[in-house]
Amino acid sequence: MTIGSRVLSRTTLHRGRKFDYEQLVVAGAGGQTHTRELVRHPGAVVVVPILPDGRVVLIRVFRASIESMNLELCAGTLERGEDPAACAARELIEETGYRAGRIVPLGWFLTSPGLSDERMYAFAALDLEHVGQDLEEDEAIEVEIREADEVLGMICGGGFHDGKSMLALLLARRSGLMGEGGRGDA
Repeated sequence: MTIGSRVLSRTTLHRGRKFDYEQLVVAGAGGQTHTRELVRHPGAVVVVPILPDGRVVLIRVFRASIESMNLELCAGTLERGEDPAACAARELIEETGYRAGRIVPLGWFLTSPGLSDERMYAFAALDLEHVGQDLEEDEAIEVEIREADEVLGMICGGGFHDGKSMLALLLARRSGLMGEGGRGDA
């Protein structure tokens, strides 16, 4: 049995401010065709801000998609041609009010490949200095600072529902930068 498909045609259904909505016609492995809709995304970043004492800076933000506040790590969409590390540094200041002395790459992942091509780059932000939030006009974000072990425990305990935050925290933990002795100064 051959596994594989190929795209036969693409139609842009909507061009948005941050991403586009596209319809594809795909040839299946058995010769049949299927129509798929997906989001074309420029990419994004998620940042694990770790204070010198090991605590983690989180944000609480209203998400219209779920019509409620959500606890997350700071994150943002890449501008066209923007370096992911530069985007991480920018979003960190905007949303948390902290400037990083160091931005450490943790890896990248696809957020939801069944419906989007979004590639998200994860970073740890270290050597933090508080400079004050620089929120965009449409943002209302509350900053929360929590112990690293508490935050890691929230992943399995139901305190987090945001996939990008959970994965970035686990990547930071795996790197030795936080939790169980990690102090954000590695």
